[in-house]
Amino acid sequence: MKKLIGFSFIAVIPFFIWIMKQPSTTESINHTSNSELKTIAPNEEWKGTPLDDQGKFVNLYHPFESSFSDLLKWQTDKNPYKEAKEKETRRLAVDFDPETFKNDEDYLIWLGHASFLIKINGTTILIDPILIDNMFLKRDSELPFPLDSFPPLDYIMISHNHRDHCDKKTIQYLSENHPETTFLTGLGLKKVIQSWTKGQEIQEAGWYQQYQITDSTLDITYVPSRHWSKRWLWDDNKSLWGGFYFRSKQKTIYFMGDSGKGPHFQDIKNTLGAPDFCLMGVGAFRPEWFMHQSHISPSDAIEAFNNLEGKHFFPMHFGTFDLSDEPRMEPWDILVQNRTSINGLLLEPVVGQNLLKIEALK
Repeated sequence: MKKLIGFSFIAVIPFFIWIMKQPSTTESINHTSNSELKTIAPNEEWKGTPLDDQGKFVNLYHPFESSFSDLLKWQTDKNPYKEAKEKETRRLAVDFDPETFKNDEDYLIWLGHASFLIKINGTTILIDPILIDNMFLKRDSELPFPLDSFPPLDYIMISHNHRDHCDKKTIQYLSENHPETTFLTGLGLKKVIQSWTKGQEIQEAGWYQQYQITDSTLDITYVPSRHWSKRWLWDDNKSLWGGFYFRSKQKTIYFMGDSGKGPHFQDIKNTLGAPDFCLMGVGAFRPEWFMHQSHISPSDAIEAFNNLEGKHFFPMHFGTFDLSDEPRMEPWDILVQNRTSINGLLLEPVVGQNLLKIEALK
């Protein structure tokens, strides 16, 4: 098969096994949440995160529907973007100012793919860190600074268990070197990552639940996405997937996580408000007929952003790892071509730049 070294080994091989076992529809018969966390219910009917009759997590609006024939078709069909992909020489720009860590000002820094380093009101947060190459994931964009230059981390957040968001070696390194950190993630993820840590606290949230954090001026809520989870042969959808919504007195930030399109974007806006910054996944979307249930296209990301009524659109989940059929920088090209349809400011994707300090935001 043509893609086994790229996306398929870290996601498609488990996906391959998973979809052969899936029914075409799944009826939700139960709901769950973390009783120790506060819930911000999106509506009066909200009972918690939905489960199917096997106790596995399911999406809110779109049961996952696929088949082995779909996977086989993608793996064996000719990639119409192959030539353009092979000729692609552009890389993500990298620009980091070392002075960023030398003062008490807030920052929002993209580290590539879905990894972000955030400082809000003195609280330092790292999202979905994939910082160390392994045999399946090789970076096409450099980290903006060395691992030993990271500031002390208060929280490390993991959106879901897929290997391009949840990396064992990275978590082991961070746990060893940031002993005071706390991990924030979704229901079922503690079982995945606990043995990789040095005994740090791990908080698991259901959708629309707020984590318990020390800064009373900052709220962090785990929010829905349209996706799925699996790392091994036996754990399909036993842990939850989602995004994060940050609210301080000064700003709000929405991190999408991995998601296909759906009404949940509107729900998030209606429940938590329109975000100042939307960190939107736009890559690993081709072929769209296969990927659309898991990853949003740049065009659909624009529609989702407009539904969120955000102020600043920042594209992520492209340019760092080779996970799908499209050329590395095509998602950004599509966004630029459709800039006028974005009801907000499109921010240029520069690894290492403090998005809170760029000229356009002054």
